[in-house]
Amino acid sequence: MTESSASKDQQHPLYNRDRPLIDILLSQEPTDYNLAELARLKIRYQGFPGARDIQSNLDQVLQRWGLTEEELFTKTRAIHQVGGIYKSRGKKEEEDWN
Repeated sequence: MTESSASKDQQHPLYNRDRPLIDILLSQEPTDYNLAELARLKIRYQGFPGARDIQSNLDQVLQRWGLTEEELFTKTRAIHQVGGIYKSRGKKEEEDWN
């Protein structure tokens, strides 16, 4: 990464909320809830011009869990098809994808 591209990196508006969650994912196993959270965050930060530490950490979680991005999305589509993954965590059923 050149200095000019680093200076153009943006701070994601949800960075401070997501950073602790990513630290937790790095230290946990791939439960249905954790898989859903990882997929949601992968989508959120996909192509974002910044938050490179978060993007790198999300890839580390995938690698640690032995999954490709495609496998992650296949698993989480099945999880969401069943539904209710966020209800048990006290979140509204609507997902937070932005």
